[in-house]
Amino acid sequence: MSEKINFQAEVGKLLDIMINSIYSERQIFLRELISNASDACDKLHYLCLTNPEIGKTAGEMKIKITPNIEEKNLTIEDNGIGMNKDDLITHLGTIAKSGTADFVKNVKENGSAMDLIGQFGVGFYSAFMVAEKVEVTTRKAGEEKAYCWTSNGVEGFEITDAKRESNGTSIKLYLKEDAKEFLDSIYLRQIIRLYSDHIDYPIVLDLGKAGEETVNTGSALWAKNKAEITDDQYKEFYHHISKNFDDPWLRLHFKAEGNIEYTGLLYIPSEQPYDLFQPDKKQGLKLYVNKVFISDKVEELLPTYLRFVKGVIDSADLSLNISREMLQQSPLIAKIKQGTVSRLLKELKKRSENADDYAKFWSAFGAAFKEGIYEDMSNRNEVAELSRFISTNDPEKLTSLDEYISRMQPEQKSIYYITGDDVKTLMNNPQLEAFKAKGIEVLLLTDPIDEFWPQVLTTYKEKAIKHISQADEDLKVERNEPKAEEGSLDKLTHFMADILKEEVGKVESTDKLTKSPVSLTVENGQMSIHLERLMRNHQQQTAFASTRILEVNPYHPLIIKLSEMIHEDKNKAKIEEITRLLLDQAKIAEGEAITNPSFYTEKMGEYMLFGLNETDKAV
Repeated sequence: MSEKINFQAEVGKLLDIMINSIYSERQIFLRELISNASDACDKLHYLCLTNPEIGKTAGEMKIKITPNIEEKNLTIEDNGIGMNKDDLITHLGTIAKSGTADFVKNVKENGSAMDLIGQFGVGFYSAFMVAEKVEVTTRKAGEEKAYCWTSNGVEGFEITDAKRESNGTSIKLYLKEDAKEFLDSIYLRQIIRLYSDHIDYPIVLDLGKAGEETVNTGSALWAKNKAEITDDQYKEFYHHISKNFDDPWLRLHFKAEGNIEYTGLLYIPSEQPYDLFQPDKKQGLKLYVNKVFISDKVEELLPTYLRFVKGVIDSADLSLNISREMLQQSPLIAKIKQGTVSRLLKELKKRSENADDYAKFWSAFGAAFKEGIYEDMSNRNEVAELSRFISTNDPEKLTSLDEYISRMQPEQKSIYYITGDDVKTLMNNPQLEAFKAKGIEVLLLTDPIDEFWPQVLTTYKEKAIKHISQADEDLKVERNEPKAEEGSLDKLTHFMADILKEEVGKVESTDKLTKSPVSLTVENGQMSIHLERLMRNHQQQTAFASTRILEVNPYHPLIIKLSEMIHEDKNKAKIEEITRLLLDQAKIAEGEAITNPSFYTEKMGEYMLFGLNETDKAV
């Protein structure tokens, strides 16, 4: 029985991008295939803990590499968990899925495949850098049927029934003419020791009549003394365990001793993965018990705000037969989590002393890390201390809350912030004008989590944290310029409120504006305009929508002029027109969409033309 599945037309382009953009050395293909084989052995090892019968026929788990000089092919074989037909289509057919066109488009736009490559699982496809055809023969543990997957990496792949005596996978590469060096046993030995020496299963080189030779040292890297491990070995283990192509930004290798003993080897990548904010992203460290693999995604070992951390935890104090339910409830796991988080935060604190270096970490993972202020009650203050922000003090530099406090005005009572979509828009928000005039620094928060963490971290080092709309400072700016007459101003604001009653709840005079004629805000304590917009964008209900307030600047010449015109009925139509334009301007300053763009552009064009004509008359 045979089934052929065609690739999309873009696959040739994708493979070309992968080969030329991702892998700088062709020999990397062997690392990728050995790493996959190791994972397959890990999975079978774990399955055998709860179902010993399933692994009885497998024998000692190992990875065998066989170069066949006469037939010009190279075989990488394991006796791990193996695959059935569905697995083959899922794991080796990913490249044929409908997302290929989007992938190619994104790579072209971004100029790099690094951030996107993980979602397509194309590590296996690195084989096509050296092979003109790949043949995968596999049988899943516990099943009787075996299958053969064949592809030239261009037209598609074919799956046929096959024969295999036991579980596992054999990958045969029919090498290209310019890839015959990968049949050289000396060269293969060198590659294996360079990239895969840490693999915890024997990597055996089949030398034909000369017999078999175990090439790797085969000891768990995390169990070694740190002094015995080179930087290159640490890096290669990171590449193996993370499936990433960057070098780690941080490495933490430790052994905890006391009531519970465990070893950890953790890494923080230098680049943000494509799926960091995807809701279905699986996070977690690999868990071992006495170097026996238990699970590759133990979410209970780290909180979600540290989901970007990769690595291994190994403890002798846990049971080999620990189940998913036991992992969720285990007090030992909870203690390991507590200790691991504490060590990571301490290490981050050390690295934060180098501002430029720490900025690299923050650029990649800051938006996720700040979730810890909201989620992690026990470490909330530590996470806040390690968090960095943009502020009005210097929009080009990151600042900490401690640095903010050191710059506070002598009588300033609170740490102030404003939320929005981007720093540039926030810097021009009229609501900041009084703060700038008074020399009061404001944090410019642009990540979705910034709407939530200030609700739980209401104070930091005895300083209240407040949105600028809740300011308890005296923000009244001393002014010498003319001001709208109070009675006329009241009449104008009432008229404006009636015109805009469908869109704003109030129109009020304010002393907080210095340059802008108007600004848009909400009632104190209500949902911010930015949060309401986020909820709308995510199709969330906004049943408790905030009451919008249009604040007018009584010192602005336009407001003064309108307050003078309001007494004559003939001016009402023009004032109404300008009132709607002013609301649109306030919305734009807040990053909000305006209600009637065509009206706004038409009228703004008319007023600009009128202004130019008046200038010509004056000249």
